[in-house]
Amino acid sequence: MLKQVRRAIIPNVQIAVVDHEALTREFIVNVMMYSVNREILVFESVDGLQNFMGQGKSVHMVLSAVHFPGKSGFELLRFLKKEKPQTYFVAMSANPADEIPATELGADAFLGRPFALKDLFDLVQRFVVEDHACADSSH
Repeated sequence: MLKQVRRAIIPNVQIAVVDHEALTREFIVNVMMYSVNREILVFESVDGLQNFMGQGKSVHMVLSAVHFPGKSGFELLRFLKKEKPQTYFVAMSANPADEIPATELGADAFLGRPFALKDLFDLVQRFVVEDHACADSSH
């Protein structure tokens, strides 16, 4: 007898990873693709995601570094919470002190670097799978 281990996730879920470090981006994207079995949108800069969204496209969840050359992840967080408040935002930083401003600006979660694979899986479970199940049951 087969036992269903995972519930279905949001159909066509859009998850974006924003990080200027190629190795970090690649690692997160690979883990997320495995976790949700979907293509993950990848951006090297805050401007990249903002330009994408400026074309009328949207994302359900953003995992973003907070420190970049140029615009910061904090600026992206402010933008998303103003323009697309339903978008989940996960701030990532090696500096634990960044958790306070990220939370104050409305981040839904904070990942301190380095982080464990389990932490990424837990975020997907919480924000993608469980939230969608709650949304479905309210219809």
